[in-house]
Amino acid sequence: MKKAKKVLLYLGASIILLVGLALIFPTWTPKIDGADSISVLEQVEINGTGHELMIRGQDKNNPIVVFIHGGPGVSEIPYVTKYQDLLEKNFTVVRYDQRASGKSYHFGEDYADLSTDLLVKDVLAVTDYITTRFNQQKVILAGHSFGTYIGIQAAKQAPEKYEAYIGIGQMANILENEWDGLNFTIDQAKMSGNTTDVEYLQGLTEKVQSGDMLTPRSYVLKYGGAARLINNNADINNGLWFGPEYNLLDHIRYMRGVSYVQETLIGQAMKKPLPTIVTKLDLPVYFIMGQYDYMTSAKAAKTYFDQIKANKKEFITYGQSAHYPQFEEKEKFSKWMVDTFAK
Repeated sequence: MKKAKKVLLYLGASIILLVGLALIFPTWTPKIDGADSISVLEQVEINGTGHELMIRGQDKNNPIVVFIHGGPGVSEIPYVTKYQDLLEKNFTVVRYDQRASGKSYHFGEDYADLSTDLLVKDVLAVTDYITTRFNQQKVILAGHSFGTYIGIQAAKQAPEKYEAYIGIGQMANILENEWDGLNFTIDQAKMSGNTTDVEYLQGLTEKVQSGDMLTPRSYVLKYGGAARLINNNADINNGLWFGPEYNLLDHIRYMRGVSYVQETLIGQAMKKPLPTIVTKLDLPVYFIMGQYDYMTSAKAAKTYFDQIKANKKEFITYGQSAHYPQFEEKEKFSKWMVDTFAK
């Protein structure tokens, strides 16, 4: 009996020790070889709060591209190294966890003033930090999903800071987007013969049309409107649990941040649709959409694109992708980036 108690005590102590180590385990981003390379993961104070930045590239003198993650609250730091290796050959790639998201979520910090407008200010401040650090006049700004809502507003406010704006999975009119997504899932459910899903989704029609709810993302994912050539959920979960950039405490920050910022920011974006606030841009504009994207409807994005006035603009469709064309067809995306921007 005493022996069994000792075993349980040792086991309990070992579990506590392992959990403690997992919580505080040092994080890093894999090294890139080369005299002029850069591979850093660090916390930088931006607009009064700590922002986690990951900066990677084979040559610090290459053009810089700053990516704004989506969600809101869904950091891309935990898993993008799997998909940006080709970009790193010709660009310095900057990713950061937005205020109150991922490793930039700080327990005890007051986020009562969190807003989409504040996140736009953060983008501009991150841009200034990067251009100063690397002694470059401009960077390329790329938003993904909800990050496009923030990014395109930053591009409008300060076009002089950016070589171009790239909207990947570009947001547009949210009501139109969600209606397209709901019809897609219903059609796919009908084609698969899943009457249970059809009845459930049809029952959401009034709420989605009125803007009271979004089309459930689990159903968009289930029927191929989120990702087709990658398993995005597995990628991000592997990065959160096993990647070097996040430890257990960071994982907890991530989960807490997602629940907080989504509740706060999605409603704000619905009240201020992009087509009502950004209709003219004084820099080159590119929308890159997956043909099968029903997280941010390609159809809604094209309608919005046609409304935008810009001296140079281009709408690009990737025929095999859904919501993640930059990952699902990374070779094609990397080649386009090089052809368009690399010097």
